[in-house]
Amino acid sequence: MNRSINILLGILLAPTMGLTIFVGFDLPIEMFKISGNNLPYKDYIFLGLGMLILSVILRRSIRRWMGMRIVNQVKKFKWNAPVSKERTSRVRTYLLLEALVMTFVGVALYQVSETALAPGLAFGFGALDSVIFALAGGNGRYRVGISSKAVIVADREVILLYFTGLRKISAHQQTTYFDYIKGLQISFPTNCVQEEDKEEFLKVLEAQIDPNRVFFSRTMGETSTGSE
Repeated sequence: MNRSINILLGILLAPTMGLTIFVGFDLPIEMFKISGNNLPYKDYIFLGLGMLILSVILRRSIRRWMGMRIVNQVKKFKWNAPVSKERTSRVRTYLLLEALVMTFVGVALYQVSETALAPGLAFGFGALDSVIFALAGGNGRYRVGISSKAVIVADREVILLYFTGLRKISAHQQTTYFDYIKGLQISFPTNCVQEEDKEEFLKVLEAQIDPNRVFFSRTMGETSTGSE
C-alpha cells in the first residue's frame, strides 16, 4: 500500500512541478498566447492539485494511525507482539527519509512559485505526519497481531491478511505468503516478528486455519527474498 501511495504522489508531483516551473519562471506558450503569470485560473488549479495531494496523504495517514490503534488493542488478539527491533529501526529510518523528501519538495515548490502554496503545504503536512508517526512508534507500538479472522501488521504500512478464501500459507525465513482463491497472493515480511517469537507466532497462526482447507508449509530454515 505504501509503495502504491508513493507512486501516486509521484504521478501527482509531475504536473504540479511542471506547472510550478511554468508559472514561477513565467514561461510563454506562443501557440496559446499565454505565459505563466497570466495563466487563467492558476490559483484554482494549484488549489485543486494541493487538495488531491492532501487527500492521498490523508488516506495513508488515516490507515496508518487506525492500524496502529487496532493492533495495540492487545486483548482482542489471540497473539500480539511488537515488531522486531531491526524492523522498527528500518521503518523509522524510512519514515524520516520520507519526511525529508516531502519537506524538500514542499519548500522547493513554494520557492519556485508562491502560487504553489497549496501543494507545498500538502507535502509539508505529509512530512510532519511521517515524523510524528516515526516518534509514536516507540515503546513497541508497531505491532503484529493474530485474531481468529486475520493477521495484521501495523508499522510504516498496514498489511491485513484475512483467512477467508485462503488456500495456502508458506512461511519462509524472510517472507510469509498467503495464497487465496482466484490466484491472489499477499505477503508480509516474516522478519517483522522477533526471532524469539517466530515459533509461537507460527503455532498460533496454524491453529487459526482449517487443515482440511488450507495447506500450511514451514520452511523457516531456508533463505527467501524478503519485501518491504
